[in-house]
Amino acid sequence: MTENLPPCPECSSAHAYEMGALLVCPECGHEWSPASDEGADGAEDGVIKDAVGNVLADGDTVTVVKTLKVKGSPSGIKAGTKVRNIRLVNGVDGHDIDCKIDGFGPMQLKSSVVKKA
Repeated sequence: MTENLPPCPECSSAHAYEMGALLVCPECGHEWSPASDEGADGAEDGVIKDAVGNVLADGDTVTVVKTLKVKGSPSGIKAGTKVRNIRLVNGVDGHDIDCKIDGFGPMQLKSSVVKKA
């Protein structure tokens, strides 16, 4: 066992092992192909997708797909709120959209809670 296998893409476990042509994670049971893992890292570097898989770009208009709690606000951001003129950033903790929401002001959102309008 001198090989260094990549960690599991689902749970980041370092205990992956080979089973035929696939790599398997014993902790979560996820199976993946090592060839597709290497190709995905290089091809999708810097691509940000919304909750449905559409590629986002600066200046797009998006719609919030689920109600979000906002610290200091009694109501939060309701599902269906449109956000115009987004800017894609390398944010902290997965927040990769920088925007200004009417009634809330400047804010960062995760791309997993919006869809392209």
